[in-house]
Amino acid sequence: MPFRRAASIFAWVVALATTAVILARNADLPPIPAVTLVRTPQGGIQPQTALDVHGVLHMIYFKGDASAGDIEYVRREPGANEFSEPMRVNSDPMDALAVGTVRGPQMAVGRGGRVYVVWFAADRAKIRGPKGATPVLFSRLNDAGTAFEPERNLMQYAQGVDGGLSVAADNQGDVYVVWHARGEMAGDANRRVYLAPSTDDGKTFTRETPISPARLGACGCCGMRAFVDSTGTLYVLYRAAGEGIHRDMSLLVSRDRGRTFRDARVAAWQLNACPMTTDYLSEGGGQVLAAWETAGEVYFDEIQPGSLDLSRAVAAPGEPTDRKHPAVARNVHGQVLLAWTEGTGWNKSGTLAWQLFDAQGKVAGVEGHAPGVPIWGLPSVFTDRRGNFTIVY
Repeated sequence: MPFRRAASIFAWVVALATTAVILARNADLPPIPAVTLVRTPQGGIQPQTALDVHGVLHMIYFKGDASAGDIEYVRREPGANEFSEPMRVNSDPMDALAVGTVRGPQMAVGRGGRVYVVWFAADRAKIRGPKGATPVLFSRLNDAGTAFEPERNLMQYAQGVDGGLSVAADNQGDVYVVWHARGEMAGDANRRVYLAPSTDDGKTFTRETPISPARLGACGCCGMRAFVDSTGTLYVLYRAAGEGIHRDMSLLVSRDRGRTFRDARVAAWQLNACPMTTDYLSEGGGQVLAAWETAGEVYFDEIQPGSLDLSRAVAAPGEPTDRKHPAVARNVHGQVLLAWTEGTGWNKSGTLAWQLFDAQGKVAGVEGHAPGVPIWGLPSVFTDRRGNFTIVY
């Protein structure tokens, strides 16, 4: 009897100790973040979001006919629940293009919270590029922050745009506008990525120059993304088209304000067609994250700050179901939220999906799906100072 009682007490003590260890370990884990879904204001599509250094949320979105619509801008102050009244970005009404998802406007926030927007012009746009070509249009928020300046064309010679353009800005007054366009000969294998830089907060830009290796080409109807991190390093993520079949996800990195670039392959994909993909770059916890699609699956990875290499690609869990248009963000606890669409395609709506990962890239339990991704729609993701996430779609 004493033995049984001692054994029982021992088992009880072990159970308590085990529970204490589990609780201690759980206490070391970061809290499970909230994931909030927000529909794009005004029934718009293709939201682009950015938080500035003061915690102000900036957003643009496309509204109207995807072949000839408008770009609207809203902002939300820290602690506020409502967005500001919409402000139209394009000075010529209904001159912006969003057909195909890969051609929509993009935004960056630079010094002093100034907002910059680039977009491809619709066929009806009054401003044209060289020899009547489709221009790369640009506008920035005025000094007072009350309106956007009259739009202007940045393309001086690199014609033949199709699916990819982007803008990035730092806190030193540098603004970088990139797009891919025709090379010396026709075909995706000969396309190049071009950069038009500004050093005066977007007041003036120098003539565009090619920055991607000629051998890599560029996938004509695929999107691209530019981003500047907190150290001033410039990243350009785009899909190559070497020999017309190597549709590899490729990264260009500059540490000298766009004067020179290093290139790296992110993910290989051999395909003799254009997959019409988009990609994403963001920064959190001192790390830059990239997200992209390969063969119907979406991935994210962090770019190592020292080597500028990518460490380990992490795929969305489960069987891929035509996953596209990824967006990614990392919070203050190192947790990562990956969002994407499922079932979207040409002139086709779909479903939103998301998954939380821990700081080691392991699935962390929070996942979900929501219907209602509109035609030509995609998500944008951001995180607040408490570590919670918001997906706008």
